[in-house]
Amino acid sequence: MKMRFWYMILLWTGICLSAMGQTEGLPQGHPRYLTNADGKQETLRLIKEEAWAQDVFDKLKQRTDRYADRGEDWLSSRLQMYWNTRATEVYIKGEVYDHAGGEAAPAPTVVFTGARSHATNYRRPKLEELQPYQEDPKGMYLANSALEGNPYEWVSIGKTGRMIESINREIMGYARDAAFLWWLTGEEKYARMAASVFDTYMTGIYYRNVPVDLNNGHQQTLVGMTSFEVIHEDILNELVPLYDFLYDYLKQSRSEKMPVYAAAFKKWIENIIANGVPHNNWNLIQARFIMNVAMILEDDAAYPDRKGREYYIDYVVNQSSLRQWSLKQLADYGFDSDTGIWAECPGYSMNVVGDYVSFANLFDRNLKMDLTKQIPVIPKAVEALPQYLFPNRMLCGWGDTHPGALRTDVFRYLIYNAQLYGKKAEEEKFTAMLRLFDLLAGQMREGTQKMPVAVTSFFADKPLELDKSVKAGKIDDYVTPTFYAPNVSWLVQRNGMHPEHSLMASVNGSEGNHAHANGISLELYGKGYVLGPDAGIGKTLYQGLDYLEYYSQFPSHNTVCVDGISSYPVMKSNHAFRLLNLYPASGAKVDYQPVSYSNVYFREPETYADQTRLVSIVNTGDSTGYYIDVFRSRKIEGGDKMHDYFYHNLGQTMALDVSDGSKLDLQPTQELAFAGAHLYAYSYIYNQRGAETAKDIKADFTIQMPDSDHITMSMWMKGEPDRKVFSALSPMTEGLSRIKQMPYVIADQPTLTFIARQSGEAWNRPFVSVFEPHTAKSAPSRIRSVSFPQVSADKEGSHAGIRVEQTDGAIDLILSSDQSDAQCSAEGLSAKATYALSRGKAGEVIMAFMGGGTLLETGNIRIQSEEPADVLLVKDVDGWHYTASCPCVVSVDGNVSHLSIAQIKTPLMFSR
Repeated sequence: MKMRFWYMILLWTGICLSAMGQTEGLPQGHPRYLTNADGKQETLRLIKEEAWAQDVFDKLKQRTDRYADRGEDWLSSRLQMYWNTRATEVYIKGEVYDHAGGEAAPAPTVVFTGARSHATNYRRPKLEELQPYQEDPKGMYLANSALEGNPYEWVSIGKTGRMIESINREIMGYARDAAFLWWLTGEEKYARMAASVFDTYMTGIYYRNVPVDLNNGHQQTLVGMTSFEVIHEDILNELVPLYDFLYDYLKQSRSEKMPVYAAAFKKWIENIIANGVPHNNWNLIQARFIMNVAMILEDDAAYPDRKGREYYIDYVVNQSSLRQWSLKQLADYGFDSDTGIWAECPGYSMNVVGDYVSFANLFDRNLKMDLTKQIPVIPKAVEALPQYLFPNRMLCGWGDTHPGALRTDVFRYLIYNAQLYGKKAEEEKFTAMLRLFDLLAGQMREGTQKMPVAVTSFFADKPLELDKSVKAGKIDDYVTPTFYAPNVSWLVQRNGMHPEHSLMASVNGSEGNHAHANGISLELYGKGYVLGPDAGIGKTLYQGLDYLEYYSQFPSHNTVCVDGISSYPVMKSNHAFRLLNLYPASGAKVDYQPVSYSNVYFREPETYADQTRLVSIVNTGDSTGYYIDVFRSRKIEGGDKMHDYFYHNLGQTMALDVSDGSKLDLQPTQELAFAGAHLYAYSYIYNQRGAETAKDIKADFTIQMPDSDHITMSMWMKGEPDRKVFSALSPMTEGLSRIKQMPYVIADQPTLTFIARQSGEAWNRPFVSVFEPHTAKSAPSRIRSVSFPQVSADKEGSHAGIRVEQTDGAIDLILSSDQSDAQCSAEGLSAKATYALSRGKAGEVIMAFMGGGTLLETGNIRIQSEEPADVLLVKDVDGWHYTASCPCVVSVDGNVSHLSIAQIKTPLMFSR
């Protein structure tokens, strides 16, 4: 056993330190998890000298005294236990509690929680409302929040959600605080109360077995001792520090029970090893529970089965089993080594990165090992996190994500790591990031920041001493104009990071974990908000019917659904798009460009359909711009019934008319429906009004702002034969419902929805749209008109033309083709390219862009390349400048220049 532990240390430190291979190299005695014996004097010093520490201590003591002064058994008697039946067996049916039984244990056992989902109609009682030693075959006596007057009634446990877990965690939290206070002050009332709660609960775990799924289903591989998911054995977060601080008291007062407590802990984490999911965030959460318990167990030699601290640390670090992989194997599987992006949606990725960094901090604090040396992708992953951000500093919302701000604790942990091991450059890097994303960082000593009333505030979460010479970084240091992460099938395009003025498009497929069935989905940003958002995860997360039928399906996303049936497995999905074109290059540290574009391909598996989506951002000024969206879709084997283009936008009002200002004859309809063997998601779309038209249309989605500077997203769409357009309402945008800084209550407002239904194929008749965000007063529309000129080409294919006239007289001509070798022409612009743009003003071309092409001709400009290239020409006060992804030849007014590759703005030099 010593040899295996010695090997573990060698593996993780990378150096031969024989002393660390010895058991005595690990900290002995208790506490050892949050601190050690020396930490008491340091904590007392903090309380004496630091106002924040005194404040935390006083409030912690006041909160704990409320229960400690009621007697040592008051709290323990409110634990949710099988007080009378002392059931040893628990039975569930899938995700719901069924019953308990088995041979009666020698002591009360722990009641299992009601359901996997937290959803319930019943109000969780306060501790003061609970009766002591309460157990009744009828279940729990609770107030029904769904009925008028909230009447009390008996409720079966299966209908109480996760209420039982919540009650027991609250009680254990007070017991943990009491254990800390005993360790710090020596007051025995705290030890007696904490010991009573701990002993009652841990003895109950010791005598109770893992629940049995009567369905013999997947749930049996997920279930924990106290929760339906081993990743939610959250009460261990209270039990571990409680036991660690109270260890000496327990050993003195309950020495005969010490083997029981250890066995209970070990049974708990053995079940976590046996159950769960190895290939995503679950594995890491499970590993953290195992590691935390391992830290407070004794050495292997202390136990007959030789499974102690070394054994479980080694298991987490080095060993992999069916449902529990090592930290290194998981990192190799889940992180993209090039981008640092984790293979899940942003909300979950944020937590995984946080967990890895937290692990690094645990290793720093308890084992004095630098985990970031062995898993170097950890700091890279932290550096990549800002790429998830829209200009308002909120996360992209695709998949099972609730958008929010970046976690800043990840920066703190890496600063501590850098300080501990003398990595000055790393310290400065992450200090600059911390100061950027946490404006209060480093202000503790000035009294401008409050610490949470928690034991951890004195230890892992205590204020960090920052290098005062390091200033806050700039957001543009950490994001790039484009960014592509193939392991999650996601890319972004930005023209800046100004919260009010910049534009950003987020395009995602379905690759990795917590993904939705969304094809090629799109989020659009403008004027401070994600105006074209992802719908979210549903009111009761991914366990709800609304998630299964709507929020995770095509019609809730900004995408195209084929024949009303496009779908595929959600959650762990393997349906990525293929990147065809991207300008500028992904991750390139270049200036924001006046034009950017992406072009992706997707095979929709349900209907065997090919889909491509071209998205472009075009600047019209320093703080204004618009989006181009060209979506092509067709079934490979033909027989297309219809292709439905869905677009959802924030706001309270939507106007849909012909683009020339004339009215559409929109009539009430229920045509978008499950009827016809379509997706259930169509049934969630209501207040439908539709019209059949081949005319170009314009839709305005408006957010009524409190200051009357209303925000509008205007959309122009090219008309086509055999097309119907609809205005409708969809379920509220749940993904944004938790954000407080919104102009209206998102949860109370259905989502404004536009649908265009193309009968037959939508490849040669693609969905061609222009989107412009603008405001009523401060930033009015810069677009005077949008039209769609006829395109001529020397080859058959899907060719689209767009003409955008701006209010300052500038005119943008745009071409898009599925055949980059076809020469397409419209109104003076000719190109062999995937995407081409020409801007003219006062009779002069001032900007030309060739995307994925070999030829562009417009006015007095010609661009030619031997291989498909992205080339941008811009005329400004200093003359012509260019960027080019391949060598090319440019002619302006007969002046010729042979251009080399240039990613940054480069002067154009001519030779006759």
